[in-house]
Amino acid sequence: MILVTAYVRPHKLEEVKSSLVLLPINGMTVSDARGCGNHPEKPTSFFGMDMLVSLPIVSKVQVAVDDDLAEDIIEAIRSAAETGQEGDGKIFIEPLLDAVRIRTSDSGPEAL
Repeated sequence: MILVTAYVRPHKLEEVKSSLVLLPINGMTVSDARGCGNHPEKPTSFFGMDMLVSLPIVSKVQVAVDDDLAEDIIEAIRSAAETGQEGDGKIFIEPLLDAVRIRTSDSGPEAL
């Protein structure tokens, strides 16, 4: 099992979710996060004043899946989130040691 965590632009979240629900996943977690990557910060204009937004809001999407779905999940997120510009986001893949469904005590892939 793996945990795929993606940080994407908020306006691309609906496209990412729509591409993921087409795959055989059992769920996803979506939350707002703040952070910055390795691209230089650029001032933005707000009511005529230049302001530096150092930690913009991004959308965090997490999906736990079997190993055999990893590449499909990664490609679905990448293609839906890509704009071709700096700040498109990142995808992290981590191994999951185990998962337990609280209601039934199922563990491993059956818990997903």
